[in-house]
Amino acid sequence: MSTALYRKWRSQTFDEVVGQEHVTQTLKNALRDGRVAHAYLFAGPRGTGKTSTARILAKALNCTAPEAERPCNRCPTCQAITEGRMIDLIEIDAASNNSVDDIRELREKVGFRPSEGRYKIYIIDEVHMLSGSAFNALLKTLEEPPPHARFILATTEPHKIPATVISRCQRFDFRRIPALEIARHLQHIVEAEGFDAEPDALLMIARSAQGCMRDAVSLLDQMLSFGQDRVTLIQVQQVLGAVNTQTVGEFVAALAERNTAKGLQLIHRLVLDGASLPEFCQQVIEHLRGLMMLQMTNDPALLDDLPAETVQQMQVQAKQMDLTATLYAIKRFSAAINELKGGFQPQLPLELALIEVVRGEVRPATVSAVQEAPTATAAAKEQASSPKPPKQPKASDASATAPSPAETPQLPDQATAEMLRRRWSEFQRLVKQQCGAKVLGALNSAKDTAVGKSTFVFAFTEQYAMVRDMVDTPQTREQLGHILQQMTGRPFQVVFQIGERAVLPNAPTVSVDNKTADALDPLVEYAIQDLGAQVMQAGHEGESQQRLSNSSSERLS
Repeated sequence: MSTALYRKWRSQTFDEVVGQEHVTQTLKNALRDGRVAHAYLFAGPRGTGKTSTARILAKALNCTAPEAERPCNRCPTCQAITEGRMIDLIEIDAASNNSVDDIRELREKVGFRPSEGRYKIYIIDEVHMLSGSAFNALLKTLEEPPPHARFILATTEPHKIPATVISRCQRFDFRRIPALEIARHLQHIVEAEGFDAEPDALLMIARSAQGCMRDAVSLLDQMLSFGQDRVTLIQVQQVLGAVNTQTVGEFVAALAERNTAKGLQLIHRLVLDGASLPEFCQQVIEHLRGLMMLQMTNDPALLDDLPAETVQQMQVQAKQMDLTATLYAIKRFSAAINELKGGFQPQLPLELALIEVVRGEVRPATVSAVQEAPTATAAAKEQASSPKPPKQPKASDASATAPSPAETPQLPDQATAEMLRRRWSEFQRLVKQQCGAKVLGALNSAKDTAVGKSTFVFAFTEQYAMVRDMVDTPQTREQLGHILQQMTGRPFQVVFQIGERAVLPNAPTVSVDNKTADALDPLVEYAIQDLGAQVMQAGHEGESQQRLSNSSSERLS
């Protein structure tokens, strides 16, 4: 029976350990200078070489070859460790031997001298799985071990290990291995095994492993069985359920062009082709991350693990998308990955994410939303039917709610609003520093806010009109606009209003007929259909309101 590639190609010397030079060089120097510690802690993600390095260290400590050649992998001791038959090398799986009785047994046996080598080596894997009592039982042995014993603890979760244990060990942190180094190692294995592989195929395998060499070699073993003599990029995509980079680029291009139809068509095609939607979503996030890096640094060298044509495509798209939109897209598609795990329509979370990124977050319509945008017809009827003269607004209100026709219409900016919501504590801190605690307290009294492309609106209720007047000064508006520009990178005009809801200045009006308005509220629909009520449009101070006629109220009573 053949041996799995990840076992066959396990590192046997310090020089063969990939991507952990900061660990191997330190251990080699310690062996050369005779400064080997009595206990080591190897921490890091799975598949990065912790256990392999521990075995190599055990070989070097017991190797009978000259010091410069250790480990030689030729002497009986090295061969016994490689083959797993060295009785002085004790490997303990803490996940299944985690009780205090197991550690007591270890303490009883650690005093016996080694049978073959110079040192008795204890490798405790997944040491964080030990119980609290077991850790306490191990403390004394770790602090004052016999001179012939060495301990090597390995863990993927060092934060679960008591500080008293960590302080008694020399700690080494293993890092995720870069994709390019994994790809080079895979190329070496492919050539040694007598196979052939496309460089892009090996790079995709390396990137899918996410820094884990063992996962990458295991996937390569699977691909060699699938592709016979040659591993191609298409074969890797088929096994991983991944989508080719061209399709991912087209999908992100649809986001940049705000082309919802094109994006939905691509998703539909992926479903028909049987592609893995979570994998595709992850590829989209990686692509968007590349855009973010280019938008922030304009340095293509940061994306050196990607094909050149993909980087060129990203450079074009980075200029088409706004940074705020890119950040919102990354967050929204990251949330969609978890939503893709269930549901009778597996593609629905991805489709919703696409629509929200292109058109902004979709919220349910309400009657109050319709009231904010009165129709011209309703306003004309109110002007003709109401004998009351309109209330004269303050100068500040007029400047806030009645902009000149030359002003650009303000639309809600969902991406900027989401960013400011996440960083609201930072905004409050800057307001307190630059404007003072009184201004911050006044802003905290605001009933509602609205964010446009270049406008931020604070709305105060009538009872807080005096508070609004206190902060509605040119100096305060200028200071707040400067703070918002610091956080968003573009100039902002700050507006203070009186009202229950914040309304962007010069917002485009929406024409709504009676049927549409009625359908927004189930109670209104019930009153019309079952009680014979009528909906009438009435305006007050430039706003549209809905009310039931007297006949309906009489019937309800």
